[in-house]
Amino acid sequence: MKTQNINSKKKLTEYVDVDYTLTHVPLHARKNWVSIFVVLLGFTFLATSMAAGANIGVAFKMDELIQILIIGSLILALYVGFLCWISAKTGLNSILLARYALGKIGSKWGDIILGGTQVFWYAVQSAYIGTVFTQAFGLEKYYIPITVFFSLFFGVFAIKGTRGMEIIAYASMPAFIYLAYIIPSLSIESAGGIQELFLIEPKATATMTFSAAVTITVGTFISGGTNAPNWARFAKTPKTGFIAGFLSFFVGTIVMVFSGMLGGIALQQGDMVEILISMGIVIMGVIILIFNIWTTNTATAYSFGVAGAEFFNKPNKIPYVFWGLIIATIMAAVGIYEVFIPFLSMLGIFIPPLGGLIIADYFYTWRKSFPKLENVKFRTVRYANLTAYLLATLGAYISSIFEVGFPSINGVFLVIVFVFVLNKTFEKLGISDLHEIVDEPEIKKPENDNKTGISI
Repeated sequence: MKTQNINSKKKLTEYVDVDYTLTHVPLHARKNWVSIFVVLLGFTFLATSMAAGANIGVAFKMDELIQILIIGSLILALYVGFLCWISAKTGLNSILLARYALGKIGSKWGDIILGGTQVFWYAVQSAYIGTVFTQAFGLEKYYIPITVFFSLFFGVFAIKGTRGMEIIAYASMPAFIYLAYIIPSLSIESAGGIQELFLIEPKATATMTFSAAVTITVGTFISGGTNAPNWARFAKTPKTGFIAGFLSFFVGTIVMVFSGMLGGIALQQGDMVEILISMGIVIMGVIILIFNIWTTNTATAYSFGVAGAEFFNKPNKIPYVFWGLIIATIMAAVGIYEVFIPFLSMLGIFIPPLGGLIIADYFYTWRKSFPKLENVKFRTVRYANLTAYLLATLGAYISSIFEVGFPSINGVFLVIVFVFVLNKTFEKLGISDLHEIVDEPEIKKPENDNKTGISI
């Protein structure tokens, strides 16, 4: 009887991972594509993207801004769409897909770069809302406590998992729609009309290259886009995963970055806070930004929690959400926002090759059959793919220095080429660089949707 009671207590206290952090999402847990689209769209509802858009807006003419926006948005949306397609097909998040591509230890780099950049991004977002709030209400001397409050408040909802984020995403939609309308309309009014916008010459002091502007546009969402599989893996089919990922990031980028661009070019002001003040909507703007950053920071905290869980191979992400929040809050309080634009440029260079690696490895290695996690004896490091990533990242960085093409596209293109070339070279040399597959070698498509399994 005593043993029975102990076993009962153990069952009660045992952690149940309803988010399938370190495993495939079964079919019975898959969701409607609309709910995934809303969560991902909420993730792109990013106030700092408007700030980046404003910085770009003062440096170019209107026709150039439209070109920058379309190119950057398409690059990002296609990149995210393919990642979401793969995640929906396998039921795995970005971190676990990186384990297939890089190995047990090699994938820890993915944990560090995705988890680390998300912690940094969370800090930037929290610092931004702290800056906007204190400047709007003349409370600059209370910047630290106000920023700490917002940072901790936003993070609590990530602990509730995908359901908590879905609720916040739906709640933020009215603010998203209002923001998509009010800033462009006031910008056009301020300029004197749409035709007048096209006549505005950029500031003589604003220096930014076309490729740098595209890189910043991609960089605003690239870290979040690489983490999009954390939600797209819940899609019922690869097609709906692609659609949810592509549409959410294309629409989100267009709306948020373009709103900032219009404010920047119309008022010739690169500071988004000053733009809101000039438009006379600072209080409404602050309220909208709170909802805005609440949505994105909840998703961001969830992402670095997942990365921490994979890094330490623990199914419970909550401790890593907690410690990530502490680190991000400290960074926000000490003024991390000052390095915002250089940070975006860095993301546009170093993150795309990682997502490109996952895409290339899937089509080169796993396209015909994708083994379940429990049936793979993972290598410590897959050296061909790791080398491909490093070379592609170096190539993207060099192209940014010498202004050759778009670094974000260069990184993805180079890693795809290097994955194919280096893996073929390893095969020709007889070097084994693939994981060992044991027992059931592939994920089989279930006969009907009522069975638990992974959809192909």
